[in-house]
Amino acid sequence: MSNLKKVEQERMILGINYDLNTWIDAFLLDRKTRQLSERTIDFYKKCLEKFSTFCDSRTIKEVTQITSNEIRQFLIWLEEVGHNKNGVHAFYRAVRAFLNWWNLEVEPENWSNPIKKVKAPKVKMQPLEPASIEDLKIILNNCESDYYGIRDRAIILVLLDTGVRASELCQIEYDDLNPISGTIMIRHAKGGKFRNVFLGKKARRAVRKYLEIRPKIEGALFVSEYLDNLTRSGLRQMLLRRSNQIEVDRITPHSIRRLFALASLNNGIDIFTLQKLMGHADLQVLRRYLKQADNDLRDAHLRTSPADNM
Repeated sequence: MSNLKKVEQERMILGINYDLNTWIDAFLLDRKTRQLSERTIDFYKKCLEKFSTFCDSRTIKEVTQITSNEIRQFLIWLEEVGHNKNGVHAFYRAVRAFLNWWNLEVEPENWSNPIKKVKAPKVKMQPLEPASIEDLKIILNNCESDYYGIRDRAIILVLLDTGVRASELCQIEYDDLNPISGTIMIRHAKGGKFRNVFLGKKARRAVRKYLEIRPKIEGALFVSEYLDNLTRSGLRQMLLRRSNQIEVDRITPHSIRRLFALASLNNGIDIFTLQKLMGHADLQVLRRYLKQADNDLRDAHLRTSPADNM
């Protein structure tokens, strides 16, 4: 008797429901109880809904009917309908997370997880472009001496000195900051993990100057003059407005995050410390920063080669 038939026989005896859509709903509920971000849950939902639709078109109704060959066919189909390599890789990660979770949740006997036999699709690791430090200097010098100028200068220096994500910055609360030591507790990091980030002297001075004029209220650290919390959309719009003022390429929160990573690497920080500061679960994303850092080092060597400058 095949393994699949054994599983089906056990299911009938025990009355276990292996319906794919039922278990996808249960997986999403599990992600919510782990307090993952809405964006992450929405990512899983969209990917697994498309996977379910594909399975349904091939008369696959239950989790145990999924095979490694069906997963490979799904990945090929994604490319055929126009998804790029990074997109296909994202779907693979979602399916892998679901099947690994289901295996641990149900612990089915005589069933081998098919995702173990499917290698992750290759993705092209292009270097990520950082913000220009020169452009940031001009933006900072053009910040006015009014409430928003002082606030925006503090925000930009915090982004540059910590490399925090846009969502993390917007969720920093007043009590999360120690303005003397420059330590900030990131309580709403990706994956629900806590971490500390740190400000240098210039950023600490800018933040303290902002705190002198900030309304004396609890809650979010960065607020409008009318006490509205800074949102991710508001943060992006502020950086876009500041970029347009000096007519430079658009600067985004993530391009400043990239600049933080590259500047830290070029200044000698070790990769594992940087990983912790940026809140990455693994080194995969940082490899893209490393590639660009190697290019920067090569260019610097070409300019300063001892032999060439004899």
